[in-house]
Amino acid sequence: MNKVKNVINIKYYDSPCGGMIIGAVGKGLCLCDWRENRHRLHNDNRVKCFFNAVYEEKDSRLLDDALRELDEYFAGRRREFDIPLCPAGTDFQLCVWQALTSIPYGETRSYMEIAEGLGNAKGVRAVAQAVGANQMSLFVPCHRVIGSNRSLTGFAGGLDAKRFLIDMEQKFCRK
Repeated sequence: MNKVKNVINIKYYDSPCGGMIIGAVGKGLCLCDWRENRHRLHNDNRVKCFFNAVYEEKDSRLLDDALRELDEYFAGRRREFDIPLCPAGTDFQLCVWQALTSIPYGETRSYMEIAEGLGNAKGVRAVAQAVGANQMSLFVPCHRVIGSNRSLTGFAGGLDAKRFLIDMEQKFCRK
């Protein structure tokens, strides 16, 4: 059995639409997920295994900067995040998550549009699975992905949180 060699510094954040846990490893943010997510344990284990790490609640400048950026985002003063990311994922997941970061603030895209943008219109289910595996919520804006019929679909923070985030961004875009 491998000995744990790394530490993921974590902090908790209370957003206007739910409690979150954020984590940093090395020089990048590796976690921003919902505390009430039914997949919380699975996501934690995946991140810890990927980085061969344990969680440790302690201060970190990177986490402080991430919390500040989240506060600015929810206040409507930030549309893009500057925090370096270090997500735990496969090459395909990383490709999908990168595509999510290109969805403009206040706009949405369907899973089909993401798949087509990646050059594989038949890969909608694979894209949906990769979006669902995102443990970098908000920083990798999976809340901006909706169904092809423009309906809200699954979201780790719940559909109420997803609607809140989309509505908030669209409201701030109108100002």
